[in-house]
Amino acid sequence: MILTYKIKHNRDFSSELKLAKKVAEFGVKHKTLSSKDVKHIGLKSMVANQILRKYTKNKRIKRVRRVNLIIPNQGIQVDKKCRIIKIPCVKMDFSYLFPNNFDKINQIEINSKYVFISVTVPEKEIIEPKTWIGVDRNTTGHVAVCGNLETGKILKLGKKAEHIHKKYKNIRMILQKKGKYGKVKTIKNREQRVIKDLNHKISRKIIDTAKSVSGGIKLEKLEKIRKAKSKISFKYSLNSWSFYQLEQFIKYKAKLLGIPVVYVEPAYTSQNCSRCGHLGNRIDKKFKCSNCGHVDHADSNASFNIAKRQNIDRLYVDRDTYKGSTDTPKEALVRTSSTLEPTML
Repeated sequence: MILTYKIKHNRDFSSELKLAKKVAEFGVKHKTLSSKDVKHIGLKSMVANQILRKYTKNKRIKRVRRVNLIIPNQGIQVDKKCRIIKIPCVKMDFSYLFPNNFDKINQIEINSKYVFISVTVPEKEIIEPKTWIGVDRNTTGHVAVCGNLETGKILKLGKKAEHIHKKYKNIRMILQKKGKYGKVKTIKNREQRVIKDLNHKISRKIIDTAKSVSGGIKLEKLEKIRKAKSKISFKYSLNSWSFYQLEQFIKYKAKLLGIPVVYVEPAYTSQNCSRCGHLGNRIDKKFKCSNCGHVDHADSNASFNIAKRQNIDRLYVDRDTYKGSTDTPKEALVRTSSTLEPTML
């Protein structure tokens, strides 16, 4: 499995990055893969060769904007005991704090602020789950509601996500009226970072819950959900919902621990009764079964339905092998603070 760690550096690489952009522009224009052809630009041949491979082979690139310095595995030295990485070709060394269990460093990319370290991490064998955790993802209320079949407990996470989206939406509307479009983009980027951090914490809590009961995770197969017909008032919540990002975080964290993640059909998960299976009545977040009289929170009821349903998809490991890839998903793992308690999310 391949993971990418992000570390902030305090070096000025402005001159090297300018040369890297010239190399990329030359490669796109002349379609060359030889570093000898760009020797006159003055960038180290090892770095220039990697940039040419990236930009020349990609036929869809017509215009070069931002280019990172790319250092291959052979140009990287690692001291695991001292936790130091050295890059001789750019005369740089730095310490790292991420887990030391990686097999090798595949490559490193450097931009004006950060170092992106791509590493290969060994995968654990998939466990045989004793139970299943059903995860119901929502646009309103809690982002994720988890139902544990073994204990019958409910875990509600991410209630503040809806407030965050509304808060930043209102700020952007005010800035747009004032014509401050640069600030609008800044605020949008800030919102994405806040939500990403929240999704990391939510996914970590879900994984820890599954690990504590030796369980697997079941998710709804939500495809083309944004194309579905919905009310205008619901469109913003749906389009600003980062459900795919949360799904990817859950999958790669589960993959590191050998926890199985499977998918089920989403139809009627919040309308069927989790006890008797009959179609009940749902009004907003309230659910009542007309058959057995069961009353529950609609999202809690849905989470148990998800946990009980039959799988409709392969395990992610089988699916990766079927597609000819065994190192997906590739997600940027940024160090964050420890997971908050459910009441604080």
